[in-house]
Amino acid sequence: MKFRLGCDLAYQVTEETVFIFNVEVAKLPRHIGLTETLSVSPSIEPLRYVAPGNGNRYLRYLASPGPFSLSYSAEVDLDVYRADPTTVRETDIRDLPLDALPYLLPSRFVPSDRLADFALKEFGDFPRGHMRVSAICSWIYQNIDYVRGSSDSETTATEILIQRAGVCRDFAHLGIAFCRALGIPARLVSCYAFGLHPADFHAVFEAYLDGRWWLFDGTRQAALDGLVRIGVGRDAAEIAFATPFGNMEPGPIAIRIERADGQPEPEPRTTEAISTEDPAASGGAL
Repeated sequence: MKFRLGCDLAYQVTEETVFIFNVEVAKLPRHIGLTETLSVSPSIEPLRYVAPGNGNRYLRYLASPGPFSLSYSAEVDLDVYRADPTTVRETDIRDLPLDALPYLLPSRFVPSDRLADFALKEFGDFPRGHMRVSAICSWIYQNIDYVRGSSDSETTATEILIQRAGVCRDFAHLGIAFCRALGIPARLVSCYAFGLHPADFHAVFEAYLDGRWWLFDGTRQAALDGLVRIGVGRDAAEIAFATPFGNMEPGPIAIRIERADGQPEPEPRTTEAISTEDPAASGGAL
């Protein structure tokens, strides 16, 4: 499915500020025919950096006082991999690639070690594999309320479990925490999400099962086969769409994604296992 997408970000800079952005579509084999344009005002040449291993694409700008804006547009054909979820098994710890280790350990917003007893009690008896991670997502959807403004950039998965309310990144953090507590590597994914209303940068998570990363979304707000990846990381600290260092005031933000052929949104698919990264990529570059 071909998508047309992008974002417009605006700021009022009060003193010289360094901006680091992560808004460009990831260059994956299953992101076919990616074309993109990027512009900033005033015109500044960025310093570009592609993170080894995960391929996150970072841009750094040094902005002077005054208005500063960034506009990004892209078109990409998303070629998703589909499977019967009952056939997707968990990978034993002894068989995991060693570079999966960061996605098994606790991280800043995902203190999975503190949730191990809870995860084992709730999900320990489910069949190991895609179906167990799906059960985790169902539990989150049924027990955590999606409430805008109920959390902030410092909220952890443990706090979300206690307060029982959060936004997309919190749903993803909690899913990752439960997975890691059960010995399943899991990581946060930022993406453009087709069918998400209102449009926004969306956070979901991937679990490493049967030699491949599989997508999951506890919010159930967008179709898994309409998620165009931007970045991946241990948690939200590693994949913020904008990280400023200096004094500035954020202005309007606009995110967009639509089908390039103009067709309406399909119903979200909930019966298939969905992946957008091939085993060759995930096995050696997690």
